[in-house]
Amino acid sequence: MITYRQLGNTDLKIAPLIFGGNVFGWTIDEKKSFALLDAFSAAGFNGVDTADSYSRWAPGNKGGESETIIGKWMRQNGNREKIIISTKVGSDMGQGHKDVSKNYILKAVEDSLTRLQTDYIDLYQTHWDNENTPVEETLEAYDQLVKQGKVRWIGASNLSPERLTASLSASKEHHYPAYQTLQPEYNLYDREKFEKHYQPICIAHNLSVINYYSLASGFLSGKYRSEADLGKSSRGGGIKKYLNERGFKILAALDSISALHQTVPASVAIAWLLQQPTIAAPIASATGMEQLHALIAAATLQLSEADRKVLNEASAW
Repeated sequence: MITYRQLGNTDLKIAPLIFGGNVFGWTIDEKKSFALLDAFSAAGFNGVDTADSYSRWAPGNKGGESETIIGKWMRQNGNREKIIISTKVGSDMGQGHKDVSKNYILKAVEDSLTRLQTDYIDLYQTHWDNENTPVEETLEAYDQLVKQGKVRWIGASNLSPERLTASLSASKEHHYPAYQTLQPEYNLYDREKFEKHYQPICIAHNLSVINYYSLASGFLSGKYRSEADLGKSSRGGGIKKYLNERGFKILAALDSISALHQTVPASVAIAWLLQQPTIAAPIASATGMEQLHALIAAATLQLSEADRKVLNEASAW
């Protein structure tokens, strides 16, 4: 049975796993995207995360491909009210720099709403920061969008701890909407940065964490165990940095715990995240049904204190 979790101080109740939409229009086409989204929502999950820039990096793409696919899927299923859509703004969309200025956000949101075929976004997030823009200016744009009903709640992603704290203070001081969520990189391997610099802020301000790279680009699925495995997918190139003594120690711990629970390493890695303080719903993407089922299984997998101890020790920083 899936237990829904509240995001920050919002009225959004989310299932404990969010589908990462970066693969839509990149490593999987529209038809396959629809099939995976159908299976995901049929299993009781309701959160889909995307960004205006997904997947601009793929040859022939210009950005917006992921939002377009999600918009078509919701229109086809008539299920907009059941889905919590989180998208992002601030990435370089071809203008040559990251942009969180008020004018830019007010234009970018219209493009995202059009592609998503909706008149509101549940969670609109600052994807990347531009420190030349005062945090007040960015928040002023969000304030306008919330008042217009185009955005329900706001979140932050790749902000420095200083800019995140400054934003939270400015929201309080000027009565602007406040960030309710943080989307950082966090997984069993990449722990230190989040736990040291961001987790205390999230605890102090009741920010819910919807982390990305939950499986360290697939490394924690156990699929990549040597340099020979790096050609297995288009994401393999980013895995090399994990192939070290600590990485192999983490895989060994995942192997032993998954054998104990008769499951797979990916499920254990996500289950570990779900039992960490401040984590509401890890973001993970799947390109096939087998991967998706491993992610779905994680939402109900209960790790014991002994299991967590093994994983914590193997991944200690």
